[in-house]
Amino acid sequence: MNFKLPRHVLLAFVMSLSAASSAWAETTLLNVSYDPTREMYVEYNAAFAKYWKSKTGETVTIKQTHGNSPNQASSVNKGAEADVVTLALAQDIESIAANGLLSANWQQRLPHDSSPYTSTIVFLVRKGNPKNIKDWPDLTRFNINLIIPNPKTAAAARWCYLAAWGYAMKQPGGNEATAREFLKRLYANAKVMEYGARGATNTFTKADIGDVMVSWENEALKMVSEDPDKFEIVSPSISILAEPPVAVVDKMVDKHGTRKVAEAYLQYLYSPTGQEIAAKYFYRPSDPVVAAKYGKQFPQLKLFRFDELFTSWQSVQITHFQDGGIFDQVYAPYRNAS
Repeated sequence: MNFKLPRHVLLAFVMSLSAASSAWAETTLLNVSYDPTREMYVEYNAAFAKYWKSKTGETVTIKQTHGNSPNQASSVNKGAEADVVTLALAQDIESIAANGLLSANWQQRLPHDSSPYTSTIVFLVRKGNPKNIKDWPDLTRFNINLIIPNPKTAAAARWCYLAAWGYAMKQPGGNEATAREFLKRLYANAKVMEYGARGATNTFTKADIGDVMVSWENEALKMVSEDPDKFEIVSPSISILAEPPVAVVDKMVDKHGTRKVAEAYLQYLYSPTGQEIAAKYFYRPSDPVVAAKYGKQFPQLKLFRFDELFTSWQSVQITHFQDGGIFDQVYAPYRNAS
């Protein structure tokens, strides 16, 4: 028996299939990131969109927002509908997990604790290094004007602070008392601290204020590549391995229906293409082959990992950065005197 659908029913069915196909063919992701990754993700987003189109036929548009990493995490917690976050501190993503927006095991989902690239903390100085900056102790000399962001507000500044703390702790006889005294002398030379990392860079490079900037390595390398006649890098004897993490925001991708593409977006950061783009923008690749290819562009220095000296970001926040913590104790006398 032949059975034919009424014309209007068949037309509605075809239109529904067309709408479903259109919905699948066009997807938008929002990547909430931190300041220094702006330029890198512009190029990476275009590369991923091309890859995804060739693989699936789907057109994906990636929107990106940038700002201070803790503030970016706060914006997600307050309702910014990020499909993925690519932030500067595990602590910032942990705050999103604590708010129920992503799984507590987020760091186990991707290689290297969900850090596809790394960086460290170095010193950016004027060309010729007129103040003869060589290592951390030189930053405590009485005649040094130090540019460094505020660890109460900036993720980069927390890496800077922890790198300095680690240097002091790893000296012969180093302990909490000697580390406190060292940081007290260091921050005495930071007469004004910028709110964020990019602000500190602008103060040092555009306003020409300060003798030395304690900086993300990728920011410092970027400045030297853009103006090699004005700036150079000094690598301290020891610094911290900074591991900026990434994560899918579970609640949002399930709401948007974007989990598959969001997961692929972060996984592609580990691909040779993603690693090449990271290296191009002066992040240290996690892929050993790409890392070897770009090895000459990165200063050689001794790096220690966060977990060598600290138990968790939560404990670091409580001990060092919350109101009344060690940072307030070592910096407050100079802040109050200004």
